[in-house]
Amino acid sequence: MTARRFSWALLAVLVLAQICYPLTDGTTRARLTVATVVLGYLLSVGHALLSRGPRTAAALVAVATGGGFAIEALGVATGFPFGSYDYSGQLGPKLAGVPLIIPLAWTWMAWPAWLAAVRLTGGADRAGGTDLGRTLRRIALATLGLATWDLFLDPQMVAEGHWVWRDATPALPGLPGIPVSNYLGWLLFAVLMMSALRPLAGPAVAVTDTRDDPMAALYLWTYFSSVLAHAVFLALPASAVWGAVGMSVTAVPLAVSLYRARRDGQDSPPRRNRVDVPA
Repeated sequence: MTARRFSWALLAVLVLAQICYPLTDGTTRARLTVATVVLGYLLSVGHALLSRGPRTAAALVAVATGGGFAIEALGVATGFPFGSYDYSGQLGPKLAGVPLIIPLAWTWMAWPAWLAAVRLTGGADRAGGTDLGRTLRRIALATLGLATWDLFLDPQMVAEGHWVWRDATPALPGLPGIPVSNYLGWLLFAVLMMSALRPLAGPAVAVTDTRDDPMAALYLWTYFSSVLAHAVFLALPASAVWGAVGMSVTAVPLAVSLYRARRDGQDSPPRRNRVDVPA
């Protein structure tokens, strides 16, 4: 199965699961949350494997899944870098106090955030090396693309009781129960993650083409559906505003880029002469 077919099919299932989320509650909603994260993880890692090959997929898992678990275990044990917090037992089995699905969530959104940044910073690196300025812009944009997602995620999960902060001050206006240190911690880890991804994953990770359209759709679906869900269905208007503003830094330019490419017929199919990766 090609990367595009696999990704579009699994994305459709993921979207259906997320549409069901506001229609459920209690244990059913918690189980649906776990299922959604697993679907998102399989989607992102599967796309990385099918479109870029084993090296890129392994790097994504090592950096995002392994790194995500390590930083969460550190956070639960020490309070650094997110602040002091505890997970409930609603999200399934734990290891070192961390539900096993949490690092899967990091991975799920890290990959589309990275690919969005690659697209917006001009695609492939120069032959024979990398452009430092472009690399830094890419890391910054991918970091914001991932970290600002937490402006939606944390208020939603705290409202469901999946984790709780021991000291939630100072907090952003309208988002009580979550300290500012949490968002700063996300920024810190996201920049470390994105900085490590390119050298570990190889040159294939610096190319984007039409195989990545499902990942762009995933990112934009996450953005627009989160704004709608928080504003209308989940009674979280403040996080709808914070998330809409924060995540728009990546989502809006991505949407504009895709629209212009379709309008002008600029998108092209995969080019094997640029990077030797599987179709």
